[in-house]
Amino acid sequence: EITIVDQGVTPTEYEISEKLLEFRSLQQGFIEPSFATIAGEGENGAIIHYRPEKGSCNTLTDSSMLLLDSGGQFDCGTTDVTRTVHFGEPSDYQKQCYTRVLKGHIALNTLVFPEGIPGFMIDSFARSSLWRGGLDYRHGTGHGVGAGLNVHEGPCGISARYTNTTGICKGMVLSNEPGYYEEGSFGIRIENLVWVSKAETDKEFGDKEYLKFNDLTMVPIQKKLMVRDMLTKEEVQWVNEYHAKVWDSISPRLKSGTTKDWLRHQTTPL
Repeated sequence: EITIVDQGVTPTEYEISEKLLEFRSLQQGFIEPSFATIAGEGENGAIIHYRPEKGSCNTLTDSSMLLLDSGGQFDCGTTDVTRTVHFGEPSDYQKQCYTRVLKGHIALNTLVFPEGIPGFMIDSFARSSLWRGGLDYRHGTGHGVGAGLNVHEGPCGISARYTNTTGICKGMVLSNEPGYYEEGSFGIRIENLVWVSKAETDKEFGDKEYLKFNDLTMVPIQKKLMVRDMLTKEEVQWVNEYHAKVWDSISPRLKSGTTKDWLRHQTTPL
């Protein structure tokens, strides 16, 4: 964002993916990408498994909307993260769609559920806000993730596929990645990896433990794309608390300067 908006540089989608690989390769324990980076500008963001090709991909400008999905294999585990950002002034419709995706992401993130229920029983929590607007997405909401293994690792997952009856259990790592894709225009996805732990509840009906999701991914979610009035008080609190965790986790690793200032701006409360 600093490079494109402040410095006026116009990289291609391919150059964005290569620069991201360069940054990630500088991190301790990096082995290789966990999958080919999806860097989709504008209409290419609506292609769910898009991959930019050198010489034939879009160029980013200060009016672009970008969907960026990437990950790495490290000696300590596997990562997978997606963020959608706008470098200029998003339309009201883009912001409304983005906010509906965010509401679904929060709904799944804050869910408390009995141990052992299959992912198809909680998939609709991530889609409910989109459904209210007559929108949806044609992919699963979450997949299992290995530790230095497959970035898409079964048998657990969260989707509408009711044939997958694998129960969700403590210690599992999954993705939380609702989205929306407007064909020929733009794509939106917000993806964090989460791990499953015991939730504290007043009761444990049927002598079952109840579970919750905990964020592993620490990357700001662009506030400019959020419609504040569409968010409940609890959802605003979630965004603010998540961004506080991002700041507390990442800022000590940064030297003072432009990047740290950018992170501070991105993680201030709504």
